[in-house]
This record gives sequence, structure tokens and C-alpha cells, in this order.
Amino acid sequence: MKTFFAEEITTGYHPRGYRIDKTASPMNRYTQWEVDTKGRWMHSKPVCFHSLPEHGWVKVEKFEWDET
Repeated sequence: MKTFFAEEITTGYHPRGYRIDKTASPMNRYTQWEVDTKGRWMHSKPVCFHSLPEHGWVKVEKFEWDET
């Protein structure tokens, strides 16, 4: 799986529980999530861009925000 730097991501996630979605509202652009043992993402909180991991990001087309 190819990974990217955070500044290269428009929409993507980091396996440590972070998401970038520059198409979302300002409170959902950069978020940190709890990931449970079943791999479900929950309990998001907004974070600033500078607190995100620098490398290891996976690009995605979009997130289904109503599904967690």
C-alpha cells in the first residue's frame, strides 16, 4: 500500500486514528479518532494540522461521515 505525507492528502486516513478531509466542514477537516478492537472509528475530536503524523497517510475518495 502506497503511503503519503500529510500535506499531500485531500481526503485520507492514518492507521493511528487520524483523518484528513479538506472537503468537510472546518471542524471535521483534521480529526483524531479512537479505533476499537474491531477496527471501528469512533469518538472523533478536531485537531490542528500540526498535530497530525507527518507520513504514513492513505488516500481515499471520500468518507461516509454518517457511518462513524
